[in-house]
Formats: sequence, C-alpha cells, structure tokens
Amino acid sequence: MSLSRREFIQVMGIAAAGGMLLDAKGALAAPSAGALYDVPRYGNVHLLHFTDCHAQLTPVYFREPNVNLGVGQAVGRMPHLVGEQLLRHTGMKPGSPEAHAFTYLNFEQAAATYGKVGGFAHLSTLVKRMRASRPGAVLLDGGDTWQGSATALWTNGQDMVDACLELGVDVMTAHWEMTLGDKRVKEIVERDFKGKVDFVAQNIQTTDFGDPVFKPYVMKEMNGVQVAIIGQAFPYTPIANPRYMVPEWSFGIQEENMQKMVDECRAKGAKVVVVLSHNGMDVDLKMASRVRGIDAIMGGHTHDGMPAPVIVSNGGGKTLVTNAGSNSKFLGVLDFDVRDGAIQGFRYKLLPVFSNFLPADRDMTALVKKIRAPYEARLNEKLAMTQGTLYRRGNFNGTFDQLIVDALMDVKGADLAFSPGFRWGTSLLPDSPILMEHLMDQTATTYSYSTLTEMTGATIKNIMEDVADNLFNPDPYYQQGGDMVRVGGMSYAIEPNARMGARIQDMRLNGKLIDADKTYKVAGWAPVAEGATGEPVWEVVGKWLRDKKTVAPRKLNTPRLIGMDGNPGIALS
Repeated sequence: MSLSRREFIQVMGIAAAGGMLLDAKGALAAPSAGALYDVPRYGNVHLLHFTDCHAQLTPVYFREPNVNLGVGQAVGRMPHLVGEQLLRHTGMKPGSPEAHAFTYLNFEQAAATYGKVGGFAHLSTLVKRMRASRPGAVLLDGGDTWQGSATALWTNGQDMVDACLELGVDVMTAHWEMTLGDKRVKEIVERDFKGKVDFVAQNIQTTDFGDPVFKPYVMKEMNGVQVAIIGQAFPYTPIANPRYMVPEWSFGIQEENMQKMVDECRAKGAKVVVVLSHNGMDVDLKMASRVRGIDAIMGGHTHDGMPAPVIVSNGGGKTLVTNAGSNSKFLGVLDFDVRDGAIQGFRYKLLPVFSNFLPADRDMTALVKKIRAPYEARLNEKLAMTQGTLYRRGNFNGTFDQLIVDALMDVKGADLAFSPGFRWGTSLLPDSPILMEHLMDQTATTYSYSTLTEMTGATIKNIMEDVADNLFNPDPYYQQGGDMVRVGGMSYAIEPNARMGARIQDMRLNGKLIDADKTYKVAGWAPVAEGATGEPVWEVVGKWLRDKKTVAPRKLNTPRLIGMDGNPGIALS
C-alpha cells in the first residue's frame, strides 16, 4: 500500500474525527438514516464487516468496558483506552451518540436517550444502504456468530445460519462456531453455505497430515480489481474451548503459512489482500508488523470498537488493522481506491447500528420473528427484577458476572466461585425485568455445566495465574483475548506487569489468607474437560433469581491492582 503525504494527512484527519458526525445539529431531534449514515462511495473496492454478534438477532443494550488494560507495548494505545481517554484520543464529543457507542460513559442516561443498538433487521438495512452505493461490495463475517443466545443454542446454530444467509454474508471465518462440534460445522459449510458463503481459515489443519480443513482464502473480482480475502480463525480454540469438540483439527496462529498465503494471492494477481481475522486486536497488530503484503486486517474476538484503523508499518509497506466491536452493534465500511495496479488511498468508517435511527428491514424482521416464534414463552419468562445495571465487559468483573458467582455460591454452598471471563453477554438497565433470554445471553454454550469442586489453595492460585498470563502476557501471541476469570467470595490483588506465576497476590477468604494446603469448595461452570456433567448453569442461576424476585445492585468483587496507576485503560469512577 502506498500513500502520498497529502493522502496520509487527509486519511488521519478522517480517523481523528472518528468517521461520523453523529452529533450533527438536528440528528437527535429528527433521527434518520439519511442524517447519520450518509457515507459517500469512495474508490472501487468495497468491504463491509461485522463480527462477534454472538447470535443477537434483536436490538440490545450493551455497555462498553471501563477497564481494558494494555500491557507491554500496548499501554496507552488503542484499543486499550477507555472513557474520557478514548474520547480525547479520537476527538469524539462527550455526550454525543458516538461517545455512547464507543464508551461506557453515562451509560444509563445515554442508553435511555439513544435506545438499543444492533439487531439484524437494523443491521440489514444498513448493509443494504451501503451496498446500494457500492457495486460489488463484499460482506465479511468475522465469526462468533452462531453462539451466544438461547435460540442459537436450541437450534444448534441454524437460526444464525439462516439470518446470515438473509443478510447476504459473502465470506466468513470462525471461533465459537467450533463449540457446535466439527461435524455440525462441516454440515453447515457443505450444505447451507455451499455456493453462497465462503468459509475460510488458513490456520485450521488436520492433526494427522496437516491438510487444510477449509479453504484458506477466496479471490473476488470487484469492479475489475482482484481482491483476496484470507481467513484466520481463532488460534487457541482447542485451549479456550473443549478440545473434544474438534479432536482432529489443529489451529494456531500459523504466521509462516499466512505469509505463504499472502504471497500466493499476490502471485495470482491480487491487488488488494485482506485478512478476515478472529485473532484479537493485539495479536493482529503483531501479525501486521511481521507479515508482508497484507493491506488490511479486519479483526474480531476482543470486541473492540475501533473508530479508526491502526496503521502498522512492516517490511512490505503498511497494513491497516481494524476491529468491529460486537453484538451486531457496528458495521465497518472499508473503501479502497485502486488504480494503476496499486492502492492509491482508502476510507474507513465504523458505523454504530442505532436501532432508533435505522428502520428495520422488512424481510429480516419477518425471518427473525419466525425464528423466535416457537421459543417466545421460554425467552420471555420473567425471573426477577434488577434494581441496578447489569453488564458483562471489563478485564476483571461485571455486574452480571457478579450475579452469577453470587448465585453459584448460594445455591451450591461454595466457599468461592469462578465464572469464565467471557466477553459476550448483553446489558440491562436499572429497574428492568431479568428474562430467561437475558440469562441465556450470558450463559448459552454447549458445555455450560455447573460444577462444585474441592480445590487446594495452591490449585486456586495456579488457575488464576494461568488465566492472568493468557490476558497479560506482554507478547500478544501468548494472549488468548478473553478477560480475567470472575471471582466470587475471595478477594485478591493482581500485578499485571509481574512475571508469569507472580501476578496473583494476597488471596483472602473472609479476611483470612488462603492456605495453599487447605481444601476449599469452589463453584464454577463451563468446564472444558471431556466427560464433565452437571446441572446447566442457567438452571442454577434461574432458580436463585426466581427465589430472589428482586435483585439489589451488585457490589463488584474486583481485585486490588498493583502497578497500574496512570494506565489509560482503566477508569474506576
């Protein structure tokens, strides 16, 4: 990719503006798609991108994190900026719809003002609008699409497959899809997607002979330009999720093979090479610095809404690195101007999908209604009322996570509880009913067994140290992109910059230090070991909620942070 100095300055000006004048005069007084989503066509290669929707077919509330710590070289860099630090970095105006889309600031008030986000019917309207002005535009799905809701679980992912076909997805890669099992994934790819959607992943191979399981890339001709899209599935799927679900497939980053695929695409005439990635933002930034010839990485997994691309220099030129948030909340629009066999410039915008500002697409609305109809009674069961905001997102805890560990400890009679550091899960405003659908939004996996295990203090520490290294290892290639395990009942301190095995400190239960040799009863859920059994966690928490009827605001059990003073990725107030 080559940019003139004038072009580079112009592009960075667009990036600094965040890409949208959402707070333009009159926008809130008369919300309309025309006022908010007028994105003129640029160039002749057009890529639309969403990722990590986690099976959210209807509009939701979603609170962005107030803790997203960067370590090592990531300190103070996007995406590890939150709240006011993020606003200052991007030039967004406080109190604007854009500030609501990208930050947690004034969440309750802003959510009540601007309404819900996402929903496939509203996303579909935006996709059609962008495609109408962009001939040949390709829609990319970054994965984590077939998991995350009750209907996705109950239909074995079929609801999302049908919705994505209606949406017009052209190319897809994957992560949580694999928790449906290898046979189900292959069935969808070879039956539902055949001739319609290209499922690509250069880094999934057979464990015996190393043969590719899926196509590594696909070539598309767009307005006379050859465009290559290379797939990069989540590298750590067999570690972060149950290995027994994909026993004959290997994953990994596969950087050398990625370089080989890029070179192969260039040799076949590709003038634009894009990686559709589920690595996570920090991993993508490192990959962009090491692999030559990639023009853009359109990423997912870490749920980071990136208002503008990060431009990474490498041995072959420059690579744009983006990430398109989660929960069908955003649509990325990347336009390239390709002339004389080379990219002359680009434009990028990450458009928030405000359901109040975009009309619902009629055909998608009908499909979603049909999908949900058999399950409405179960989805709408009222379990309790919440007095406080419930959310999941942040490095250490969220109020919905706190609710889950509180329920597990009460029902299981445990000394402490663990809940996985999943980044998916919608939010609820104060004084709202907690429906079964909302609980399933937090817990719907194919292995959500609840557990009660006796563990020594030493084992508890080892588990927490392992998760902490997955999150805070200074080398992005050793990060798995989730958040810290949520802990109920036990206080602790954490030093993210410490060496592996020395980050977790001062573990206490009821004020007393955890004894390494003593045994404790630990409740949890979502074990990755084969053969695990137990009552589904939504049944455990559901019983607790029905008994409570009204849930008081949750007091977060967050760790004491060591060495994080001044880190712009944290705002506790």
